Amino acid sequence: MAEPAAARLALARLLQLASPALPVGAYTYSQGLEWAVEAGQVHDEASAGAWIGSVLEHSVASFEAPCLARLMAAWTAGDDAQVARLNERFLASRETAELRAETAQMGYSCARLLADLPAWATLPGWPERLSRLAEASFPAAWGAAAAAWQLPPDAALTAYLWAWLENQVMAAIKAVPLGQGAGQRIAAELAGRLPQLVDAALALDESACSNYAPGLALASCRHETQYSRLFRS
Repeated sequence: MAEPAAARLALARLLQLASPALPVGAYTYSQGLEWAVEAGQVHDEASAGAWIGSVLEHSVASFEAPCLARLMAAWTAGDDAQVARLNERFLASRETAELRAETAQMGYSCARLLADLPAWATLPGWPERLSRLAEASFPAAWGAAAAAWQLPPDAALTAYLWAWLENQVMAAIKAVPLGQGAGQRIAAELAGRLPQLVDAALALDESACSNYAPGLALASCRHETQYSRLFRS
């Protein structure tokens, strides 16, 4: 019975990390979606699904997810130099001040939260290793917990992408606005893409990772000076 119990505990840890109740501030960010609504590019269920799906495929799943997988592997292997390198690479990949501030704030909040959890704080060496990162990005802090709790990489990446997707759908519901049913239809449709995206992220060579999404970068830049807004990015 030890293995099933361990698997159930791992699932519970994974659900905690992916929960919208995780107090890292994700709900305060739209990652450019709010500007796309202001500009009229996102105005209904179909356009919201197209925007979120494009960012998911061409940025988050093709760069952030592979980076998370490598961070988890480096944390597990005890390769803190590799962790630091990947963390710096991810921070440097943020195209705007808002996007960089977002991942730094969420990484800081995630690290502080973990420090308050006995399930993390009592793990030998792990809190000290994370604290050595001068500025932990969100994938670095989240990946540390996932690695320390021995979560399977494919499940961890699926949960991470689902959490991002869920947050974007909630942002669209507020900003467009959309009904709850429309939000759930978008989430269900895009969730169907996650298995393939996770498989691709796990197999992707680092040199092939790309977050080339100029529309997203422009939306984020313009959001910085948007007059009326609900979100921080």
